[in-house]
Amino acid sequence: MKIQLRALEPEDIDVLYDIENNSRYWKYSNRNTLFSKALLRKYINNQHQDIYESKQQRFVITDASRYPFGFIDLFDFEALHRRAGVGLIINDAYQGKGLGSGALELLEAYVLRFLNLHQLYAHVAADNIRSVALFEKRGYIKTGMKKDWNYYDNSFQDEYLYQKIIS
Repeated sequence: MKIQLRALEPEDIDVLYDIENNSRYWKYSNRNTLFSKALLRKYINNQHQDIYESKQQRFVITDASRYPFGFIDLFDFEALHRRAGVGLIINDAYQGKGLGSGALELLEAYVLRFLNLHQLYAHVAADNIRSVALFEKRGYIKTGMKKDWNYYDNSFQDEYLYQKIIS
């Protein structure tokens, strides 16, 4: 399947609402609160802000049909140090189809060409086996481990730091 990245649009509200309010994902996003559609509409309407101002940017992972399969984000953008964090979520029904790998490949090309970044990094829960495999497949190197970093499922969990030099 040929995928593409596009900007967040108002018609993405229902998919965004479902993903952001799916409590199964909260343990990986360090939050535990629901988002209202009103708040998410405001977020979508503010997507026009430049990454140099907001320090973040969200892309929709889609194909020619424009249906959103998931989202890939840049966060903690640092122009001076030429780096940014990357976060990725694929709807459950579309996981395991190569969409995450394709989205990372497209994002890497984008940040290299248009943002002149030197590296991307990701914080990945040690028990998130699919994400660990994805980032390693894409050439990200595990450069650190934060022991007992996050608390969920009634226990402390380790988190890995992955980095990829892209320039």
